[in-house]
Amino acid sequence: MTAEPTPVRRPDALSRGHTDGELRVLYTRQGWTQLRPGFYLPPGYDDGRESADVHRELIRATVPALSPDAVVSHQSATVMHPVPVWDVPLDRVHVTRNRANGGRRSRQLHVHSAPFDEADVVEVSGVRVFTLERAFADLARTVPLEQAVVIGDAALRKGSTKDDLLAALSYAEKRPGHRRAVHAIEMLDGKSGSVGESRSRVVLAGLAGPKPELQTSFLDHDGHSIGRGDFFFEEFGVIGEFDGKVKYGKYLRPGEDAGEAVYREKLREDRLRDMGWIVVRWTWAELQRPHLILAKLRRAFERRAIIGAPVGVFILAA
Repeated sequence: MTAEPTPVRRPDALSRGHTDGELRVLYTRQGWTQLRPGFYLPPGYDDGRESADVHRELIRATVPALSPDAVVSHQSATVMHPVPVWDVPLDRVHVTRNRANGGRRSRQLHVHSAPFDEADVVEVSGVRVFTLERAFADLARTVPLEQAVVIGDAALRKGSTKDDLLAALSYAEKRPGHRRAVHAIEMLDGKSGSVGESRSRVVLAGLAGPKPELQTSFLDHDGHSIGRGDFFFEEFGVIGEFDGKVKYGKYLRPGEDAGEAVYREKLREDRLRDMGWIVVRWTWAELQRPHLILAKLRRAFERRAIIGAPVGVFILAA
């Protein structure tokens, strides 16, 4: 079996006896990508890979050329930890230097200037990066709320606390975006298990009335588990479900294909409805049109008022 092509670094290639001319042929005639001078990706390397994987390679290619006092920061740091980022550009490596000014931006590098302590720095895979808390604090000041909540929820799932995030943000108390970041932290909940669920919570924040409980367990009349619901509006007996889980493998069991998981999910939903719950689903596409999701839920609330209280059993997540 032929080994999968791997990235090539110029110093490594020269040490093995290759020449600059041979490397030039790779990206001028053989379809390789020059990620940056002296670092090359084989053809199709990014096929099937997340953009974060390619960004990590760009970070590794960039760090050796940086000033020793530069620390990988912002979305580049979150990618190194790693936590998911959504709709945050990954075309440049972001680093921060501890100085009052001197920020600059090029095609592949964005250098920020901001104060930090060594306590804000950790080493990940041999690279000096900001802690996840500090990286989030920087991003939450500058990206839209939805993107900040996606990253912040993931940070909580990895063990950070809201107090940790607020402490990391303290350096920016008088800087632009501080209040925006505090608002994002107030909205975080580590029980959101995916990018789609985090984005859904931002949408649901625009719904007047009670806020949903997350990851509620539902039982049948014999006490057997039916499954969990993403968002549970207890007062209305309505379960909200973000319909993107199978794509990301959340429900896939070993040896199971997506079709089997979809069918099993349908059976779970049928059981929930049999127990009297109203189930409302929405998709990735509908997250782009949040008014459709809110309208679905309002109709479900109105339907519950007509048909009466549900008979199912549930257990709120701790």
